[in-house]
Amino acid sequence: MKINKYFGLALASVLMLSACQEVEDALQGGVVTAEQKSEVALDNPEKISSDMNALKDILIQFATISDSYHDDFGYPAACLKYDNAGQDMVSENVGYNWFSYQLIFNDRIKTSSDALFFWKLHHQHIKAANDILKMLVTDEAPEGEIANYIGQAYAARAFDYLQLVQTYQFTYIGHEDEYALPIITETMSDEEAMNNPLQTVSDVYTQIMNDLNTAIPLLENNPITCDKATLTAGAAYGLRARANLLMGNWEAAANDAASALEVSGATPYTIAEVSVPSFNEASANSWIWGNIITANNDVVMTGIINWPSHLCSMTGNGYTTGIGIPDCHKRINSNLWAKIPATDVRKGWWIDENMASPLLVNAFGAGIAAQLPPVCSMAPYTNVKFGNQGDILDAENSEDWPIMRAEEMLLIQAEALGRVNLADGKAALENFVKTYRDPAYTCQAGDLNAFIDEIWFQRRVELWGEGFSLFDVLRLKKGIDRTNSNFSANVTYNLPAESPIFIYSIPEKEREANKGIDVNLLREDPVSPTPIM
Repeated sequence: MKINKYFGLALASVLMLSACQEVEDALQGGVVTAEQKSEVALDNPEKISSDMNALKDILIQFATISDSYHDDFGYPAACLKYDNAGQDMVSENVGYNWFSYQLIFNDRIKTSSDALFFWKLHHQHIKAANDILKMLVTDEAPEGEIANYIGQAYAARAFDYLQLVQTYQFTYIGHEDEYALPIITETMSDEEAMNNPLQTVSDVYTQIMNDLNTAIPLLENNPITCDKATLTAGAAYGLRARANLLMGNWEAAANDAASALEVSGATPYTIAEVSVPSFNEASANSWIWGNIITANNDVVMTGIINWPSHLCSMTGNGYTTGIGIPDCHKRINSNLWAKIPATDVRKGWWIDENMASPLLVNAFGAGIAAQLPPVCSMAPYTNVKFGNQGDILDAENSEDWPIMRAEEMLLIQAEALGRVNLADGKAALENFVKTYRDPAYTCQAGDLNAFIDEIWFQRRVELWGEGFSLFDVLRLKKGIDRTNSNFSANVTYNLPAESPIFIYSIPEKEREANKGIDVNLLREDPVSPTPIM
């Protein structure tokens, strides 16, 4: 068990550079006037660039809790942790695999480094958002760039709480009144934040929706030229689509997903675009929001403490290819792969039992394609979905990471439509899959339950490796079944829906620091299950 030896409080996370020392001094003292804000920030928006950049930088930071952990590289690491905790991403419980703790479910306890990692990553991001709101929100209606910056901060905070509430408590429907998280807003003092009781799942979603309802018009009415790492109105609509889907607001979820696509202008990857290794460049028209990672980012400069090192099967510098054995490669569950039709381009996102994939042939030619699996130490069903921007075995590992894509929005839209009218949902799903993935596809679902299972299947395939699988298991109240597949015996489980081990415990140090948390409302640490050997 990895136990964090460098605990730090979320409330005492690294201070962000401020827009102006005058405002920072006033904020630290708890007194700042609207006139000071106006003079320093509102009239000089360029001075808050460092604060705005924090909304991007925290999500790709190295060493959120410790530089000793090679699975501590920001939001992409969180996504890999979630996916390794499910039933669709296969790897081995060995020392070189930094994500083996999720495989065996022994990271859910309050003293684990993973429980702290999720907590601290998102609370640092919340602090950055709250600092912006403290600085910029006044009694006057904001305009222009300042309005956009405020909208970004609200949307960022909503994103964090949406991630946190799904990590530390079961899904919304059926658990609305269960205690989940404390909520920290920009109006709280440090003293209030450290005496902050747990709020219910419903309370947290109310905060999320309030933040998004505030953010969307600010972002939509005050757009700015930006890169894909910037929260836009399209991304905020997408976040609200996610929240509405979780809450069972089907029509609202469908409408928000459609708005996310319309406002962002995003369209799915074409069949041709995903016929070669992809999913690593934010410039793709599919991406609505993502992490932009360049050569000068700390996670890249570490060499191997970044997502390509652990997920990209053709990197020249990483755990996947560097140790000479397939243990650290991330593979698909062979049962899931077998269900993908041969006519679906996505079947080639993983090499088959004969160590071949048409993606490799398309990208590199038949000769090199035949050599790559053994050279890169791949095993059957290893993913080749995620590519390198450089040459084969490029060692830089400066690949971007998708947070929200057009395809997710189309799948939300199809599911939400189908829950209202089955025929509408089937038509929407067929249109997406036939146009962008499998021209021969027909949705065979005869009732709503079968349709939801088909949506789940499509999400499992389309979004594999991007951090959605555990949350979908929770949202749809599914079990985790790794039996009769390519999972090794020591990580094979068959766990029923809503097993206590599926969610994480609030970190011990948060419990110690936040005197408002009633420990009687917290569950006992779950017991790790016994594998089916």
